[in-house]
Amino acid sequence: MEEFKERIAAVHKSLGIPKEYENGCGLILQFEASDLAEIENDIYGRPQRLRPEAGSAWRAMKGHAENEGIVLNIVSAFRTVDRQSEIIQRKIDSGQTISEILRVCAAPGYSEHHTGRAVDLTTKGCEPLSVSFDTTEAFRWLKDKAHYYSFKLSYPKGNKLGISYEPWHWAYNPEASTSES
Repeated sequence: MEEFKERIAAVHKSLGIPKEYENGCGLILQFEASDLAEIENDIYGRPQRLRPEAGSAWRAMKGHAENEGIVLNIVSAFRTVDRQSEIIQRKIDSGQTISEILRVCAAPGYSEHHTGRAVDLTTKGCEPLSVSFDTTEAFRWLKDKAHYYSFKLSYPKGNKLGISYEPWHWAYNPEASTSES
């Protein structure tokens, strides 16, 4: 655990993420999952992985949605700390400030994607990673039914974590109540 924290601190320093981020962001440190299983290819044709129990829940949820005429597509699932770092570095290189980036993207070590339980989703006719996902039948279906599969919207409007609204980002949490909506 201490070794992982030191690794994250070094990554943050290299990206210019303030030391206060850990205590001020409200997010918790997320360790990288190692027990992963391929679930399917994403919309770009890349193989995606989740923890086995999250993958089983994902397949069941996606199958239920398909039976009701709803298309759910994976944009991304498991992501390493290194991949999260690359994403942030690419944003820095494009001219964004680290404070702008951290409003829309968790710092390496704090992304739910590291756990192998999070998925970014889209549907036909919707630009990936777009707030407009919340206007789709797929989003409405997820709001009504995802909790039956232990998936929950991680960053709703006005969330206390200060992360921008992400209607596409859902995380598997078997401890969450299946009676939530």
